[in-house]
Amino acid sequence: MSNLNDTLHKVTQRVIENSRATRSAYLDLIAREGDAMGDRSAVSCSNLAHAYAGALEDQAAMVSGRGANIGIVTAYNDMLSAHQPYGRYPERLKIYAREVGATAQVAGGTPAMCDGVTQGETGMELSLFSRDVIALSTAVALSHAMYDGALMLGICDKIVPGLLMGALRFGHLPTIFVPSGPMPTGIPNKEKQRVRQLYAEGKATRAELLASEMASYHSPGTCTFFGTANSNQMMMEMMGLHIPGSAFIQPGTQLRQALDREAVHRVAAMGKKGDDYRPLGHCVDEKAIINAAVGLLATGGSTNHAIHLPAMARAAGVIFDWNDLSELSGAVPLIAQVYPNGSGDVNQFHAAGGMGYVIGELLESGLAHPDILTVGRGDFSDYAREPGLDSEQLVWREVGPSMDDTMLRPVTNPFKPDGGMRLLTGNLGRACFKTSAVDRERWTIEAPCRVFEDQPSVAAAFKAGELDRDVVVVVRFQGPRANGMPELHKLTPPLGVLQDRGHRVALVTDGRMSGASGKVPAAIHCTPEALGGGPLARLRDGDVVKVCAVTGELSTTADLSAREPAADPREEWGTGRELFGMMRRFADGAEQGASAMLATGGM
Repeated sequence: MSNLNDTLHKVTQRVIENSRATRSAYLDLIAREGDAMGDRSAVSCSNLAHAYAGALEDQAAMVSGRGANIGIVTAYNDMLSAHQPYGRYPERLKIYAREVGATAQVAGGTPAMCDGVTQGETGMELSLFSRDVIALSTAVALSHAMYDGALMLGICDKIVPGLLMGALRFGHLPTIFVPSGPMPTGIPNKEKQRVRQLYAEGKATRAELLASEMASYHSPGTCTFFGTANSNQMMMEMMGLHIPGSAFIQPGTQLRQALDREAVHRVAAMGKKGDDYRPLGHCVDEKAIINAAVGLLATGGSTNHAIHLPAMARAAGVIFDWNDLSELSGAVPLIAQVYPNGSGDVNQFHAAGGMGYVIGELLESGLAHPDILTVGRGDFSDYAREPGLDSEQLVWREVGPSMDDTMLRPVTNPFKPDGGMRLLTGNLGRACFKTSAVDRERWTIEAPCRVFEDQPSVAAAFKAGELDRDVVVVVRFQGPRANGMPELHKLTPPLGVLQDRGHRVALVTDGRMSGASGKVPAAIHCTPEALGGGPLARLRDGDVVKVCAVTGELSTTADLSAREPAADPREEWGTGRELFGMMRRFADGAEQGASAMLATGGM
């Protein structure tokens, strides 16, 4: 194992220093909480009776107090394919707990919305703030002083960040994240993309598009492209919060069940009363956050985590920003190419060596911290191996060289020399640019802009032929305080068509684009947002805008200081958006995590 990379060391030390006061306050908090909520015997008999009344066959074990009682927080629903397998999980997890003298209860459920279902719909305006709702729901679940550990059942976009943010406020508890795995591979990703673009050009019918989409998203399990959901799973591995190698084992398999069983046994063993206490708040420290960022960069993960990672870090008292992410990106090479950055999906990624290969390469080259506290039986080096079964027993094996060098390469021969997440700054604010999926000749786009205030207006202009030229499309008033910062993924097909016609095209927005955004250069999450007079509110059609990932520039030649900002849009009602008014009003900026909950909670 190599010495730690100089940039990794430098950024880590800066994060530690910037977090000194907040991290100390956090550790003090969870120490107090551990003392206050650490022993059920101190809880009144009436309270305990309420908690035990529904436990049936586990009542006697709970009354005896000899074993750990594990709280299960589940994001199960069967509309979201990734979470459909969780329906029967509590029954199995309780059986696994009894095997080691422990008990388990479903402590609570959280919402789990699907960005894939709400793309382009008004429900997407609730998406980002659902993360905070999930964190709040997790806190409610764990607020009952009944648990010696916790299992988090969740996978997708806002769900894992929300679960982690909520669980971290109960950081005295050992906690393990339990994924359910990806669905089998569907039609080739290039074919899916081809039909989408044909539909955008009016050359495919709606029936043909639906048939194509259903051949891609076809069964229970996580969607197989490397978007935010699978980036979540990668990051949980990089932080040591999964049983090693759990991320991409498919649902319903014997190996999946063996890993779930191990998760229950481990969380029961990591409690405060044992000799292997591993509380979540000590697992998620500055080095674990840096490891998560490194994994994001090395695998070309979702841009959504430029928002989620700072928010998750804040919940643990760690201050991490886009300067840190961008500086790490310059030192971390891209060693994985998974769709939409490459041709293969996460199943093919796993078959080629997967997370075991990635972590092994990063550790060997000094690009990951080996000394983080994990939920595994050993240290972080265990995550550089892959799980398997030997006579039905769970074992871990060494991972050899990449089985597919179109998907996984060593650090010494990467796909790209950097991690592909650039910070852009200038007189239009600060923004993120994901270079890993964009051809290098498109890293600099300078053209007159066309300004829009919603996605449908872009689509209408495209259909009318008004964008058939070199253009920087600006979509403003899409930030957290304006409308909840919805993903703008539906912009990708028409902008991709313009690019394929030979035009130089870029997107600038204070909204979000998902991990599936693809090949169009985009300056996203622009902050300060347009609402309230941010720079984007002063742009006009025809202003020349420059987006450059080479120099890190986001600017216009127009004199914005002489202009009045465009009027803020009115708040829309319907689809429950009015219920989230307080979250919009008090949300902070994208770089801080876009969270009203954290901002008003003093975190």
